[in-house]
Amino acid sequence: MTPILLAIACLLTVTLGYCGLCAASPFGDCRKCHGMGHALTADRKGKPKRGKDCRRCKATGKRIRVGRWLYNRWARIYRAGTNTPSPKGLR
Repeated sequence: MTPILLAIACLLTVTLGYCGLCAASPFGDCRKCHGMGHALTADRKGKPKRGKDCRRCKATGKRIRVGRWLYNRWARIYRAGTNTPSPKGLR
């Protein structure tokens, strides 16, 4: 197998795998708070305690994946463009 075909096969495998991941699990952990929903701080004794809520994920710990966000945007635009009103009298 030539290197170009091998590279195409690898890219196709990675792309299809990511599409499958976005379809099966559209939400992933927040990259800022690592899925905890808040930051960790330490008190004066050095013990960890809960910090402020994460503003990026609004304290849920989950964010929508980029691929799923793109799919949702594409589907919304497609539905808006192909949604034709039904003529009067036909329902």
